[in-house]
Amino acid sequence: MLHFILANLQLQILMKQEKIRFIPKDKTLFAQVLRKRVDAYFTENNISPYANGAMVLKTVILLSAYLVPFAVLMIFMPGTWVALGLYFIMGLALAGIGMSVMHDANHGAYSANPMVNQLVGYSLNILGGSAHNWKLQHNVLHHTYTNIDKYDDDIQDRAILKFSPHSQTKGFHKYQWFYSFFLYGLLTFYWVVAKDFVQYRNYKSRGVHNLSGAQNFFWLLRVTLMKLSYLAAFILLPLYVGMAWPLVVGGFLLMHFVAGFVLTVTFQLAHTLEETQHPLPNADGVIENDWAIHQMETTVNFAPKNKFLSWYVGGLNYQVEHHLFTRISHVHYPAIAPIVRQTAEEFGIAYKVNPTLWSAVQSHVRFLKTLGRMPDLNEALG
Repeated sequence: MLHFILANLQLQILMKQEKIRFIPKDKTLFAQVLRKRVDAYFTENNISPYANGAMVLKTVILLSAYLVPFAVLMIFMPGTWVALGLYFIMGLALAGIGMSVMHDANHGAYSANPMVNQLVGYSLNILGGSAHNWKLQHNVLHHTYTNIDKYDDDIQDRAILKFSPHSQTKGFHKYQWFYSFFLYGLLTFYWVVAKDFVQYRNYKSRGVHNLSGAQNFFWLLRVTLMKLSYLAAFILLPLYVGMAWPLVVGGFLLMHFVAGFVLTVTFQLAHTLEETQHPLPNADGVIENDWAIHQMETTVNFAPKNKFLSWYVGGLNYQVEHHLFTRISHVHYPAIAPIVRQTAEEFGIAYKVNPTLWSAVQSHVRFLKTLGRMPDLNEALG
């Protein structure tokens, strides 16, 4: 039987540590009915919920689009503009791998074989990230506590960016709708050089992971060596074969800016929007809502009819389906989306969707403006 993410023992442990519980005001059968109907879809059509041939082909295409241009750079050392074009393609492929390949695998949705998921999930490591940390931030914190301030890492304020209506408002936030998109492009570069180490310290202090002292040491050593290897491959190797250092550094930054921009915008269009809710737990650490309904209220789909976009972003434009069924490969989201929508309508639950990419971007920009002009809730309460 397919499982909602709350069935994951790791999430249950974390929920106990964080003392946040989902308790609905009224009993609901929505989650049970929906799960039964989606299970029936796969059973009646004799379809596996995991990756199919099209997904395997996509994996090959995206990995090739990332590695082949790099090989061309190393072997032929083309001129500046051709080289930058290749770095641009690598940036698009980097984002594509992150959204499609490693995302499915690290959710356990690529294959029924855990070893395959682990192996494919390590594709994140060749992008400069850490699969272990990503699972904690994304699978555990984001998917369990979606849009809950101080618990969902994805909506925590970043430097001069404000993503939650419950965080402090600064004067410069009124301009964030304008400068945010440039900062989005810095995501994967920050990921490569600092993010995993910052998260390591934060997650260790918060008890998000229960590693022993020795395990923490070896994790830190492994990640450090991995990142040094990544930088050696993408910076030192091109210099060694004779590429000019300004081109190497510029191309590397271009690749990561393209990837960071695409990745961040894609994820923002699902949760940081006018249509989404940002609930807070009560004094007892309770979210008075059913977990599945909470996901419906904090998540929005976008551009579901754009087939190329769906292919490239790994079905992340079907975020509602993804948040409810993380262990189903994204290639099946368009098929189960009507089931989710119909069931939601039967239970009187809003199924939120922006019809186009542009309408989702507009909603995100309007929400950033709203956040930047909000009165500081901390001062108001004081």
